[in-house]
Amino acid sequence: MMKFWMAPGGLHIEPAETRDAKDMARIHGQSFYRGWPTSDFISFIEDRATPAYIASDARRRIAGFALIRTVADEAELLTIAVEPRWRGKGVGRALMDAVFADLMLSPARRMFLEVDEQNLAAIRLYEKLGFSRISSRQGYYARPDGSAATALVMARDLG
Repeated sequence: MMKFWMAPGGLHIEPAETRDAKDMARIHGQSFYRGWPTSDFISFIEDRATPAYIASDARRRIAGFALIRTVADEAELLTIAVEPRWRGKGVGRALMDAVFADLMLSPARRMFLEVDEQNLAAIRLYEKLGFSRISSRQGYYARPDGSAATALVMARDLG
């Protein structure tokens, strides 16, 4: 069964393939202080418990991606990243909407995520998507200056 969702700007969303891992690692590195290597993305894409989704154009130029993990009746957003020039254009929201649509076909009934407490744009998106803050993790994210950032833990029911 082919999974395919529409996204803004002429993009579409579909499951990632191993050939996408290099671009996913590049976008992740542009988005986070400690990017993940291509080999990690290959491992995730090959693991059925970690569905990965890409937003791309017709020529498979990737504008963003989302990676989740599913265990029993829970799902976790492991990471989501959008190419800098595509940020603020609804790509992250479209990726999350595709994730939710796909999870409706799974046993997952609750979704969790961690987000840097200073990433206000992401927090606003997650709150609009129905996530609520449930706890925090002090010193969870490393910063370039050697300090550590607090992660907010958020969750939402999947229906």
